[in-house]
Order: sequence, then C-alpha cells, then structure tokens
Amino acid sequence: MNTSHSQINLHHKQILLWLCVLSFFSVLNEMVLNVSLPDIARDFHKEPASINWINTAFILTFSIGTAVYGKLSDQLGIKKLLLFGIIVNCIGSVIGFVGHSLFPVLILARLIQGTGAAAFPALVMVVVARYIPKENRGKAFGLIGSIVAMGEGVGPFIGGAIAEYMHWSYILLLPIVTIISVPFLAQLLKQEEVIKASLDNVGILFMSLGIVFFMMFTTFYKISFLIVCLIFFLLFVQNIRRVSNPFVDPALGRNISFMIGIVCGGLIFGTVAGFISMVPYMMKDVYHLSTVAIGSGIIFPGAMSVIVFGYLGGVLVDKSGSLFVLTTGSAFLAISFIVAALYIETTPLLITIIVIFVFGGLSFTKTVISTIVASSLEQKEVGAGMSLLNFTSFLSEGIGIAIVGGLLSVRLLNQKLLPINAEPPVYLYSNILLLFAGIIVVSYFVTMNMYKRSRINI
Repeated sequence: MNTSHSQINLHHKQILLWLCVLSFFSVLNEMVLNVSLPDIARDFHKEPASINWINTAFILTFSIGTAVYGKLSDQLGIKKLLLFGIIVNCIGSVIGFVGHSLFPVLILARLIQGTGAAAFPALVMVVVARYIPKENRGKAFGLIGSIVAMGEGVGPFIGGAIAEYMHWSYILLLPIVTIISVPFLAQLLKQEEVIKASLDNVGILFMSLGIVFFMMFTTFYKISFLIVCLIFFLLFVQNIRRVSNPFVDPALGRNISFMIGIVCGGLIFGTVAGFISMVPYMMKDVYHLSTVAIGSGIIFPGAMSVIVFGYLGGVLVDKSGSLFVLTTGSAFLAISFIVAALYIETTPLLITIIVIFVFGGLSFTKTVISTIVASSLEQKEVGAGMSLLNFTSFLSEGIGIAIVGGLLSVRLLNQKLLPINAEPPVYLYSNILLLFAGIIVVSYFVTMNMYKRSRINI
C-alpha cells in the first residue's frame, strides 16, 4: 500500500518536473530574443518595423495557438497535442538556427516556434488539474507560476550574454532542450478518451488573416493592408454568427463591461510589451550600451521584480481591493513613462528603475484586469470569456511590438515636443514614452468609469 502510494507521488512529481521545464522555456522563448533586436537589425540592415516581426511572428502564432490548443484538447487529447507542440517548437528552432542568415526563413522559424510553444500555456494547467491530486494543486500552480516568472527574468540576461559572447543565432537553439521531455511525457501521460466535435476552421482562418494584415498595417502604414484587415474581420464576425460552434462566442460581444475590460487590458499589455521591445533600441541609441549590459543591467532587474510585485499585488487585492491595485498599477506605469520621457538622457540607472516600476505596474494591472473581467461574466460564460482574455492578452503584446517597430521606423514623432535638452534621436523615444503614458491614463479612466457604472462586485 505504501509502495503503491509512493509510486503515485513519484509519478506526479515527474509530471510536474517536466511541466516546469516546458513552462520555463515557453516564457524564455518569448523574452530571450528581445534584447538582441538591435544587433539583428544591424546584421540585416533593416529598420525596427521589420526586425520587430521576429517577436511579433512568434507571438502571433503563439496567441492564436493557445486558443486553438484549448479548443482541441477535448477532441484530440492533451498527450498528443503537448508532444506535438514540443516537437514543432524544436523543429522551428532548428530551422531558425540553420537559416538565420535569411530573414524570411528566420520569420518562418519564429512562426513555427510560436505554433509549437503555444501548447505549453494552453495545456500545462490542464495537465496539472487532471494529474495532480487536489490537495497538491495549489503548490503545483504556485511552482509553475514561479518558474514562469523566473523565465521572464533570466530571459533577457541569457539572451544578452549569448548575443554578446557568441552570436544571437544560438539563442534560437535554447528551446531544443525541451525535446528531452518527450519520451518521459509519452510514458507518464495516459491516453485519454476524446470527444468528437467540430472546430471552426473558417473562423480561425478569417481571424488570423485579419490580425496579420492589421499588424502589417501598423508596421508599414499602407491603407491597403487596413482595408484587407477590415474585410477579413467582417467575414469573421459573419462566420461566428452563422456556425453552431464558433471560435469566439458572439454573445460575449454583447457584454459591454467584458469587452471594455478586454480592450483596455489589451491596450495596457500591448503598451508595456511595446515599451520593453523599445528599451534595447533606446539604450543603444541614447547610451550606446552593449547587448549584455542591456539584458543584465536594464531589463533583468525589472523582469525579476515581477515575483515580488506579483505577491504584493495579491496581498493588496485582499487588503485594499481590486480598484486600489488597478489605480496603483496604472500610476506606476503612467508616472514611469512620463519620468522616462522627461529625463531619458540622465543616466542608465534611471531606466533600470523605470523598467522595475513598469513591470510592477504590469503585474498589478494584469491581476486586476483578470479579476474584473471574470466578475463581468455569468457562470456559463467564464470558460469562454477567460480563454478570450488570455488570447487577447498575448495578441495585444504582438500588436504593441509591431506598432512600436513601425513608430521607430517611420519616425513621425522625431521632433521636439517636450522641454528637454537633447539630440533629435532622443525626441523620438521621449515622444513615444509620452504616448505610452497617455494610453495608460485613458485606459485606466475608461475602465474605472465602466466598472463603476456596471456596479460589478470586485
């Protein structure tokens, strides 16, 4: 009896170990190339609008994939999908490393990586819920959350060190480590009963094409891309109203409070992602810092601070309420962007402190947005609604990165608008930071106004 019990515990621990490995490399894959973008831009002689697609491409398929894997988990089984995701992610890594000197191949590799890596956040939590005993799930979720936070923190540090002392292309090989989990997970995870159901493939296609053309518009500012984007989104809306099992439940669109939360949350998350993608360019242009210095000295402390701010945000929600934490987080973000805009040339240490408070503000607002969005949903809508929130959160990050790449390339904002003594390149970053602050302030007041009117209990 005791032997059998200990074997079960060992089985659970082994599953949890490999889930932690997958979670770590999932986040690492998203963050690790960011600090090297200026180096890649130099190698390819391209503007940020094009280079940022290295991150945008990954997040595009990553965000869509998380939603698709979630839909498919009951139809194909978690085991098959998780192993498929690991293998596809590794294939993308090999393609990217071998063909890194060809920019289209590099973008294709990142699309493939995102397609595979999307299985990790979509399915890892489901595996925990199904395989880990109820009394240990809290610890399991907490451990995975800590591993994810650690991945976010060490990603810029590892990426910066590899790019500085080896070459940025070697960063693409990091996800291959996850291939060692395949034989173990194949043995540990059991074959599941599957449910026959249809998947809205047409809806997924229309939505994906609409998103791609919108991102192309934000990158190159060609009106033809925007027109094609609107056509595909109209086709998408028409499709989900007609099919029996739509990719997105159209009823959610009639929940105004939910939609405001989704849009404002997306604006906040996209703004922060855009800022983080801009930091390496800014540090190179303003302070001429090395890649390893940017990764370890500028971004690393902020990314690691998420662990502290995440815990503190949870404590404050229980003690002072969600709206207080939302206000605090929004203030962190807006004030940080304004201070950075006004004193951008002061010292790199200031930007390090700014990045810490930006990550802190993101951690606070992310917690609260999830809470208030969930509170706006009826019980039967919670699953679909929270799935849509996760999807839009990931997607908004990709859109934010694409938009910032476009702004850095077309240089529409490269003129003196603030009373600062600096050279013209600094004006561009300063004005974009001011724009970031404005987006955060507007999003905050719209969210507060809507939820006060709705009288949602949060």
